[in-house]
Amino acid sequence: MLEYERICACVEDIRKLTSFQPELALVLGSGLGDVADSIEIETIIDYKQIPSFPVSTVNSHKGRFVLGKLGNRNVICMQGRVHYYEGYSMQDVVLPIRVMGMLGAKKLLLTNASGGINNQFKAGDFMMITGHIPTFIPNPLIGSNIEELGCRFPGMDQVYDLEMQESIRKAAKESFVDLKEGKYVQLTGPSFETPEEILFLRMIGADAVGMSTVCEAIAAVHMGMKVAGISCVSNMAAGMSQKPLSANDVNETTNRIHESFERFIKTVLSFL
Repeated sequence: MLEYERICACVEDIRKLTSFQPELALVLGSGLGDVADSIEIETIIDYKQIPSFPVSTVNSHKGRFVLGKLGNRNVICMQGRVHYYEGYSMQDVVLPIRVMGMLGAKKLLLTNASGGINNQFKAGDFMMITGHIPTFIPNPLIGSNIEELGCRFPGMDQVYDLEMQESIRKAAKESFVDLKEGKYVQLTGPSFETPEEILFLRMIGADAVGMSTVCEAIAAVHMGMKVAGISCVSNMAAGMSQKPLSANDVNETTNRIHESFERFIKTVLSFL
């Protein structure tokens, strides 16, 4: 099956389950899935219900679409994403983004948990992504171009929409959130970075690092979606503290900030 045919088949399978029309797509990162609990639910669709759709294998990712109203917006929410490190191809990883776009979502808000590289950051900070570094992952557009979605050589000079960024700044001011801004870099994972990698990434301008988001943003821009990103700094990156890194750091921080993150995202959506 050609990739475009697979995307269309997934859209058709979802349309058999709901006629809900989303205007905005929301991807919830590691430990941040509780935001979906605030949605006035129209439909919940487990990824397993969609033939040929990738399924989340990470314990903290529920692996389902939640469709409904959040604030005043019709949203389709990924309560858990799939990652390249899970063994999926890049085509699999960005399939959900393409499906949400074809279901009608014109805007995409990506969230994630990340390691802070910028010395001015601390665990628990929210960073708006103003740009990214895609150099260290396979580009999801490699292979035959899907002409129905976008052109062969899409520009990436402004991946993160400037109007959406300004809306997020206004939401932060409204919510009394000390919003950080910076550049995000995606590595493949699943191992955490070494101190040497973090030193290098800081030298090339990265403020935060994670294992998702960049490939999704590229696929979204390719098909004409407007994109914004918010990263929760769940820990300081390797070599920046005396404490060895572990997945527990991510869980502890996201558990601590999930209520404030939920309030912030609700406010953000009211401005977008």
